[in-house]
Amino acid sequence: MKVEAISTLSSPNLTLSPAWQASFSVDGKYLAVCFGNPDTHVKIWQCCRKKNSNKRRIDNDYGDSVNNNIIVSSSNDDEEGQEDEWKLIATIQDGSHTRSIRSVAFAPTSISYDVVPILATASFDGKVLIWEYCNDDDDDNDENMTKDQYDNQSSSYFEAIAQLEGHDNEIKDLAWNTTGSLLASCGRDKTIWVWECFLPGTIGGVESSTSNAMDDDGESFECLAVLQGHDGDIKSIAFGPSHSQWGEGEEVLVSASYDNTIKVWAEEAGDWYCAMTLGEDSNDVPPSIGGGIVHTSTVWCLGFAPGGARFFSGSDDGSIAIWKLYTATERKNSFPNEQVVSSTDGFWKCVGKLPDAHSSYAVYSIDCAPTRAGHGRIASAGGDNSINIYREESSSTDAPKFSLECVAADAHGGDVNCIKWHPRDGRCLVSCGDDGAVKLWRYIR
Repeated sequence: MKVEAISTLSSPNLTLSPAWQASFSVDGKYLAVCFGNPDTHVKIWQCCRKKNSNKRRIDNDYGDSVNNNIIVSSSNDDEEGQEDEWKLIATIQDGSHTRSIRSVAFAPTSISYDVVPILATASFDGKVLIWEYCNDDDDDNDENMTKDQYDNQSSSYFEAIAQLEGHDNEIKDLAWNTTGSLLASCGRDKTIWVWECFLPGTIGGVESSTSNAMDDDGESFECLAVLQGHDGDIKSIAFGPSHSQWGEGEEVLVSASYDNTIKVWAEEAGDWYCAMTLGEDSNDVPPSIGGGIVHTSTVWCLGFAPGGARFFSGSDDGSIAIWKLYTATERKNSFPNEQVVSSTDGFWKCVGKLPDAHSSYAVYSIDCAPTRAGHGRIASAGGDNSINIYREESSSTDAPKFSLECVAADAHGGDVNCIKWHPRDGRCLVSCGDDGAVKLWRYIR
C-alpha cells in the first residue's frame, strides 16, 4: 500500500501565498483551490478523460506533463489507453474579495442535466461570494477533440452572481448541504450563518444552465439562521444526515471550534437550535450534553463517513476522534444517564481516538473516501507536512480500530492545509499546503 504524487497542478510559489482549501465538483470534473495573501486568488481546473495517442507513459504508469496549463496524469485506468488531464481554465482574482480567500466550495448541483458549475468563496473580509462558470465554447466538453482544439479553446471565467454579507470579520469555512439548497458559513465572530439557496440543479432552483442564479429581485439567497453558542472562533463546519434523530430536518450541521468543542445543530419548524455539545467537561453544572473532554485544544477539521452514521474530528492536540451516532432507542438502552435536549433525540459519542495521528502536530484536514471507492479509507493532513491514509481493522462500530496504512512524508514544504478524496475515483486525492503547492496523489492498494 502506498500513496504517491502523480501531478503538481500548482508549483510551490515564491509569493508566500498559502493554498488553503480545495474543492471538487460533485461529478469530479472540476477542482477549485483558494490561495491566501499576499496574492489571494482562486484557481479552477477541469478534468478531461483523454485517449492516449502519442503521449508517452513514464515512471511505471505514473507521470507528470505540463503544457499550456494542462497537467497530464497518467495512470493504470480501468479503461486502457486513457488518461486524466487537468487544465487550468480560470483564475478568480478580480478584487471582489479584499482580504485572504480562506474557503472554497462547489455547490452540489445536479449532473442529470446540463447545469453550469456554481462556486462559493469565503474571505477574511467577511463576505461570501457566489460564482457561475461562463464559457461560450460549445466544444469545451468534447472528449474527442484534437490536442490543438483543446489548447486553443476560448477563455473561461467565473462571474460573481451574488454577495452574502453578515459576518463581522474573518470567515473560516463554508459548507453546502447535500442538495445545494443550504449554504453555511462560519468565522472568527463565533457565529454560523445558514442561507437558503435557489440555484440551477438544486431543489427549488431553476433548471436551466442559461439562467442566472440571481432572479430580478435578488431573492435567490435568504438567511435562515444565525447560530451562536461557541466560545471561540469556529474553524470548520459540515452537514450530515439527521437520520430522523433530531428535529424535523433531513440534515444536521456540525461545527468545530477554537473552544475545543464540537456542536451539533438541528432544525425544527424552521428554527435551528443546538442539539448537542461534544467534548465539554462532564462535570459542568448543569451537565453538558454529550459530556466528557475529547480534544484538549482547537478542533480544526471535521469529516463525515459515507452514510453519515460516523464522523471524524481532527485537533491541534494531534489527535483524531471517531464519533458514532446512536439512535434515541440505542441511547436509552446503552447510555440512560446521558443528557439530551429531547427524549426523542439521538446521541453522538466518541468511540475511539488516534491520539498521535501526526506525531503530536496539529491535524488540519480529514476526509473519508466516497462509498464508490470501495475501500473505506480515511485521509488526514497535518502540521508535520505529511499525508496519512488509515484503514479500519476491527468490525466493531462501538470500538473501532484504525491503523496507519501509508504515509506521504514531506508531502509539502510546510503545513498541509487540506486533503480531499476525488468524489468518484477512490484512487485519487488532492492536497494543498502552506508552500502554495497543489498536488494530485494516487492511492495504490
